[in-house]
Amino acid sequence: MRLVLVRHGLPERVHTDGGGADPDLTPLGHEQAARVVGALEGDPVDAVYASTMRRARSTAVPLAAARGLEPRLVHDLREYDSDDREYVPVHELARSNPEVWQRMLNGNLPAHVDVEAFRGRVVAAMERVVEAHPGRGTAVVFAHAGVVNVYLAHVLGIALSLPFPLDYTGVTRIVASRDGLRKVRTVNEIAHVRDLLDMQPRQVDAAGRPVQSAVGTPVTGS
Repeated sequence: MRLVLVRHGLPERVHTDGGGADPDLTPLGHEQAARVVGALEGDPVDAVYASTMRRARSTAVPLAAARGLEPRLVHDLREYDSDDREYVPVHELARSNPEVWQRMLNGNLPAHVDVEAFRGRVVAAMERVVEAHPGRGTAVVFAHAGVVNVYLAHVLGIALSLPFPLDYTGVTRIVASRDGLRKVRTVNEIAHVRDLLDMQPRQVDAAGRPVQSAVGTPVTGS
Protein backbone atom coordinates (compact mmCIF):
# COMPACT_ATOMS: atom_id res chain seq x y z
CA MET A 1 0.00 0.00 0.00
CA ARG A 2 0.95 3.65 -0.27
CA LEU A 3 1.36 5.76 2.84
CA VAL A 4 1.27 9.54 2.29
CA LEU A 5 2.41 11.56 5.31
CA VAL A 6 1.56 15.26 5.52
CA ARG A 7 2.85 17.65 8.14
CA HIS A 8 0.26 20.10 9.48
CA GLY A 9 0.06 23.76 8.46
CA LEU A 10 1.43 26.78 10.31
CA PRO A 11 -0.04 26.88 13.85
CA GLU A 12 -0.67 29.65 16.33
CA ARG A 13 1.41 30.23 19.47
CA VAL A 14 -0.58 29.38 22.58
CA HIS A 15 -0.08 29.06 26.34
CA THR A 16 -2.40 27.33 28.78
CA ASP A 17 -2.43 27.17 32.58
CA GLY A 18 -3.79 23.65 32.61
CA GLY A 19 -3.50 20.68 30.25
CA GLY A 20 -1.55 20.52 27.03
CA ALA A 21 -1.41 23.42 24.59
CA ASP A 22 -3.34 22.50 21.47
CA PRO A 23 -3.20 25.33 18.92
CA ASP A 24 -5.24 25.62 15.76
CA LEU A 25 -3.84 26.84 12.45
CA THR A 26 -3.18 30.47 11.59
CA PRO A 27 -4.97 31.87 8.52
CA LEU A 28 -1.80 31.13 6.54
CA GLY A 29 -1.82 27.60 7.92
CA HIS A 30 -5.39 27.08 6.71
CA GLU A 31 -4.35 28.27 3.26
CA GLN A 32 -1.45 25.80 3.28
CA ALA A 33 -3.88 23.01 4.24
CA ALA A 34 -6.16 23.88 1.33
CA ARG A 35 -3.23 23.48 -1.07
CA VAL A 36 -2.86 19.80 -0.11
CA VAL A 37 -6.01 19.05 -2.13
CA GLY A 38 -4.27 20.05 -5.36
CA ALA A 39 -0.99 18.44 -4.37
CA LEU A 40 -2.71 15.03 -4.14
CA GLU A 41 -5.13 15.56 -7.01
CA GLY A 42 -3.66 12.70 -9.02
CA ASP A 43 -3.56 10.25 -6.11
CA PRO A 44 -6.27 7.77 -5.19
CA VAL A 45 -7.15 8.22 -1.51
CA ASP A 46 -8.87 5.39 0.34
CA ALA A 47 -8.68 6.88 3.82
CA VAL A 48 -7.61 10.03 5.65
CA TYR A 49 -6.05 9.78 9.10
CA ALA A 50 -5.06 12.54 11.50
CA SER A 51 -3.43 13.04 14.85
CA THR A 52 -5.95 14.05 17.51
CA MET A 53 -4.18 17.40 17.92
CA ARG A 54 -6.07 20.37 16.51
CA ARG A 55 -3.41 21.58 14.07
CA ALA A 56 -3.30 18.16 12.38
CA ARG A 57 -7.10 17.72 12.37
CA SER A 58 -7.61 21.14 10.80
CA THR A 59 -5.02 20.42 8.12
CA ALA A 60 -6.84 17.20 7.20
CA VAL A 61 -10.23 18.88 6.70
CA PRO A 62 -9.86 20.21 3.12
CA LEU A 63 -8.61 16.93 1.62
CA ALA A 64 -11.15 14.85 3.52
CA ALA A 65 -13.98 17.10 2.36
CA ALA A 66 -12.76 17.05 -1.24
CA ARG A 67 -12.70 13.24 -1.23
CA GLY A 68 -15.92 12.77 0.73
CA LEU A 69 -14.12 11.01 3.58
CA GLU A 70 -14.31 11.33 7.35
CA PRO A 71 -10.86 11.69 8.97
CA ARG A 72 -9.97 8.82 11.26
CA LEU A 73 -8.37 10.24 14.40
CA VAL A 74 -5.44 8.37 15.95
CA HIS A 75 -4.34 9.50 19.40
CA ASP A 76 -0.97 7.73 19.13
CA LEU A 77 -0.04 10.01 16.21
CA ARG A 78 0.04 13.06 18.50
CA GLU A 79 3.31 15.00 18.75
CA TYR A 80 5.90 14.61 21.51
CA ASP A 81 4.89 17.99 22.93
CA SER A 82 1.20 17.15 23.39
CA ASP A 83 1.36 17.59 27.18
CA ASP A 84 3.37 20.84 27.14
CA ARG A 85 1.56 23.92 28.46
CA GLU A 86 3.02 26.18 25.77
CA TYR A 87 3.31 25.71 22.04
CA VAL A 88 6.01 27.79 20.34
CA PRO A 89 6.09 27.74 16.50
CA VAL A 90 9.47 26.85 15.09
CA HIS A 91 10.19 30.35 13.74
CA GLU A 92 10.16 31.64 17.34
CA LEU A 93 12.07 28.75 18.90
CA ALA A 94 15.63 29.96 18.29
CA ARG A 95 14.87 33.10 20.26
CA SER A 96 12.65 31.66 23.01
CA ASN A 97 14.55 28.42 23.68
CA PRO A 98 17.98 28.34 21.99
CA GLU A 99 19.02 25.13 23.77
CA VAL A 100 16.10 23.15 22.34
CA TRP A 101 16.59 24.80 18.96
CA GLN A 102 20.24 23.71 18.85
CA ARG A 103 19.29 20.13 19.75
CA MET A 104 16.82 20.10 16.88
CA LEU A 105 19.40 21.52 14.49
CA ASN A 106 21.57 18.58 15.51
CA GLY A 107 18.75 16.16 14.72
CA ASN A 108 17.64 15.41 18.28
CA LEU A 109 14.37 15.76 20.14
CA PRO A 110 14.26 17.91 23.31
CA ALA A 111 16.10 16.34 26.26
CA HIS A 112 12.93 15.73 28.29
CA VAL A 113 11.37 13.50 25.61
CA ASP A 114 11.43 9.73 26.11
CA VAL A 115 12.56 9.07 22.55
CA GLU A 116 12.14 5.29 22.63
CA ALA A 117 8.59 5.52 24.00
CA PHE A 118 7.67 8.21 21.46
CA ARG A 119 9.14 6.27 18.55
CA GLY A 120 7.47 3.08 19.73
CA ARG A 121 3.94 4.48 19.81
CA VAL A 122 4.38 6.32 16.49
CA VAL A 123 5.73 3.28 14.66
CA ALA A 124 3.00 1.07 16.08
CA ALA A 125 0.32 3.56 15.02
CA MET A 126 1.71 3.87 11.49
CA GLU A 127 1.91 0.12 11.12
CA ARG A 128 -1.73 -0.20 12.19
CA VAL A 129 -2.64 2.17 9.37
CA VAL A 130 -0.64 0.05 6.94
CA GLU A 131 -2.34 -3.15 8.13
CA ALA A 132 -5.77 -1.58 7.62
CA HIS A 133 -5.09 -1.01 3.91
CA PRO A 134 -3.58 -4.12 2.33
CA GLY A 135 -2.90 -4.39 -1.37
CA ARG A 136 -2.85 -1.21 -3.43
CA GLY A 137 -4.69 1.07 -1.02
CA THR A 138 -3.57 4.64 -0.24
CA ALA A 139 -3.87 6.23 3.17
CA VAL A 140 -3.05 9.90 3.83
CA VAL A 141 -1.88 10.65 7.36
CA PHE A 142 -1.83 14.21 8.73
CA ALA A 143 0.57 14.49 11.63
CA HIS A 144 3.61 16.37 12.93
CA ALA A 145 7.27 16.92 12.10
CA GLY A 146 8.44 14.81 15.01
CA VAL A 147 6.02 12.01 14.16
CA VAL A 148 6.99 11.88 10.48
CA ASN A 149 10.68 12.10 11.34
CA VAL A 150 10.79 9.27 13.85
CA TYR A 151 8.90 7.01 11.46
CA LEU A 152 11.26 7.88 8.62
CA ALA A 153 14.23 7.25 10.91
CA HIS A 154 12.76 3.86 11.82
CA VAL A 155 12.18 2.88 8.19
CA LEU A 156 15.61 4.06 7.03
CA GLY A 157 17.56 2.83 10.06
CA ILE A 158 18.75 6.31 11.02
CA ALA A 159 19.90 6.87 14.61
CA LEU A 160 18.86 10.53 14.79
CA SER A 161 15.27 11.19 15.86
CA LEU A 162 14.90 14.29 13.64
CA PRO A 163 16.92 13.51 10.51
CA PHE A 164 14.98 15.62 7.99
CA PRO A 165 13.91 19.25 7.61
CA LEU A 166 10.14 19.16 7.16
CA ASP A 167 8.08 22.16 6.08
CA TYR A 168 4.46 22.92 6.85
CA THR A 169 2.20 20.67 4.71
CA GLY A 170 5.27 18.99 3.21
CA VAL A 171 4.32 15.63 1.67
CA THR A 172 6.29 12.42 2.28
CA ARG A 173 5.54 9.15 0.47
CA ILE A 174 6.27 5.61 1.61
CA VAL A 175 5.43 2.31 -0.07
CA ALA A 176 4.64 -0.51 2.35
CA SER A 177 4.76 -4.09 1.08
CA ARG A 178 2.95 -7.07 2.57
CA ASP A 179 6.28 -8.71 3.33
CA GLY A 180 7.17 -5.90 5.74
CA LEU A 181 9.41 -3.96 3.36
CA ARG A 182 9.05 -0.17 3.59
CA LYS A 183 10.46 2.10 0.87
CA VAL A 184 10.68 5.88 1.17
CA ARG A 185 9.81 7.40 -2.21
CA THR A 186 9.89 11.13 -1.43
CA VAL A 187 10.46 13.37 1.59
CA ASN A 188 8.99 16.86 2.11
CA GLU A 189 7.44 17.67 -1.28
CA ILE A 190 6.60 21.41 -1.10
CA ALA A 191 5.94 22.62 -4.67
CA HIS A 192 2.27 23.16 -3.77
CA VAL A 193 3.11 25.64 -0.97
CA ARG A 194 6.50 27.05 -1.90
CA ASP A 195 5.13 30.59 -2.27
CA LEU A 196 3.23 30.33 1.03
CA LEU A 197 6.31 29.13 2.89
CA ASP A 198 8.06 32.30 1.73
CA MET A 199 5.32 34.28 3.50
CA GLN A 200 6.00 32.72 6.91
CA PRO A 201 7.73 34.69 9.69
CA ARG A 202 11.51 34.23 9.61
CA GLN A 203 13.35 32.45 12.38
CA VAL A 204 15.42 34.81 14.52
CA ASP A 205 17.77 34.32 17.45
CA ALA A 206 17.84 36.19 20.78
CA ALA A 207 19.50 39.16 19.07
CA GLY A 208 16.87 39.27 16.35
CA ARG A 209 19.20 37.89 13.67
CA PRO A 210 17.76 35.50 11.04
CA VAL A 211 18.77 31.87 11.57
CA GLN A 212 18.58 28.85 9.30
CA SER A 213 19.36 25.18 9.43
CA ALA A 214 22.21 23.81 7.35
CA VAL A 215 19.82 23.35 4.41
CA GLY A 216 17.91 26.59 4.91
CA THR A 217 14.66 25.17 6.34
CA PRO A 218 13.39 24.28 9.82
CA VAL A 219 14.47 20.91 11.18
CA THR A 220 11.19 20.52 13.03
CA GLY A 221 8.58 22.48 14.83
CA SER A 222 6.11 19.89 16.04
